[in-house]
Amino acid sequence: MKNLTSLLIGCSLALAGAALAQQPNEQPNEQPTPKNKQGAGKTHTAQATPGANAAKPEGTAAKQHGARNERATPKGQKGEATPKSAASTGTESNVSGQPAASATPGAKHQAQQHRKGMKTPAENTKASPSASPATAAGAASAAPSVSAAGQQNARAKGTGAAKKPDPQQVQQIKSQHANFRAQPKPQQVPAVTFNQNYRIQGSDQWQGPQYEVFRSYHPERHDEGWYRSRYNRVELIGGGYYYWNSGYWYPAWGYNPSAEYYAYDGPIYVGHSAEPPDKVIADVQAVLQQMGYYKGEVDGLLGPLTREALTAYQAEQGLTTTAVIDEPTLDSLGMG
Repeated sequence: MKNLTSLLIGCSLALAGAALAQQPNEQPNEQPTPKNKQGAGKTHTAQATPGANAAKPEGTAAKQHGARNERATPKGQKGEATPKSAASTGTESNVSGQPAASATPGAKHQAQQHRKGMKTPAENTKASPSASPATAAGAASAAPSVSAAGQQNARAKGTGAAKKPDPQQVQQIKSQHANFRAQPKPQQVPAVTFNQNYRIQGSDQWQGPQYEVFRSYHPERHDEGWYRSRYNRVELIGGGYYYWNSGYWYPAWGYNPSAEYYAYDGPIYVGHSAEPPDKVIADVQAVLQQMGYYKGEVDGLLGPLTREALTAYQAEQGLTTTAVIDEPTLDSLGMG
């Protein structure tokens, strides 16, 4: 009987010893899931946020539970997992990982505004890498104004350059002046005096064959016989004698010393029709008057006011500013 009892006790002790011996080997297998989960969470956080500080392992079960509940930080923001969930504490973590204020509606609105403000410079930098947002906006709004102003100036210049006399008005003026005769007006338009050394000022800069007669002109004094032997047309016009040669009228200095009233000393182009110079001058004055260039009287005298009007017209038409009636000017006026 004692042997049977001892045998039962020995078996019980052997079973208890075997159970105790198995407990250390089975205990490590009960916790692989939390450790693996915690490790997987850390690995995901490290991949999502390079350079972020890894969460320190805690020994308590509560902290390990909090580690399993941590969420990955969004890419591009540096942060650390909070030891407690936001739901239990009512707080949120800011970009530096520090506890922020309570998640009230006002705090959320401020956070949204802050995030929008952080996006704005990046968006503007894409649009204008070398300028600040304010500078880029100012340049964009100023460019159309500058472009519109430039177009208005170009149109204004084009309108002035395109201004031409009305052909019908030119013909009407010419018909009205068919019998025009100029009268000397030394008080209003002073006469020039003879000077054998005189040269037309600036004519050496006038380029082209149509200005050759002006470049080579110099006054000469001869008697009536000299002129009659060389030119078949010599006439008294507006107080002085002129001779005609190849489309131009010239002062005939010395032809009659008592009739030497000339408002201008130089060639006057009238074309091959050989119209009298005073009539052509009157036609030009009337046309320039209607176009707004000439403010004086239509008197058929090539005086200072007429020459100023010619200069203004020639400048706007892109012609050589000779201040006289030359071939390009007369053609431009439709009278060539």
